[in-house]
Amino acid sequence: MSRPLTRKQDDPGVPEALPRTLIRVRDRIGVEVIDRLWIFPPACRGRREQGLVAVSTFQQGQERRSMITVAYNAEHTGKGITVEPTFTMEGAAPAETFPPVMQGVVRRSGDGAQEPREVVIDGAASRFEELMEEYDDVFIEASGR
Repeated sequence: MSRPLTRKQDDPGVPEALPRTLIRVRDRIGVEVIDRLWIFPPACRGRREQGLVAVSTFQQGQERRSMITVAYNAEHTGKGITVEPTFTMEGAAPAETFPPVMQGVVRRSGDGAQEPREVVIDGAASRFEELMEEYDDVFIEASGR
């Protein structure tokens, strides 16, 4: 597993957003079909955040994988936290094509774009739980929308 993403202290964003989005990925897609995740560094502006998680999923009986992107918008206001993910099926391809595609996303993002964090899940609930253990429970427990 690669290193956790870090945030700038002067732009806190919404630290609850990513773990809550990952929980929605788990609940909607199911850990058993997740091959790997690419977690892109979020764009933060004050207490607002936009992020992207790319999810490679196994296709039954095939070497091909499906790619689902989960873009999220999050905001922390005086009334609470909202996290709104949008799931998009991007298509299917051989598994080895996805890492270069992720590199292309970074290149097209322009100068200063950071590499996504690649997390191998390989359908294992224990690997997903290891990832979730990186986040404080307070960021995960409240359901927030």
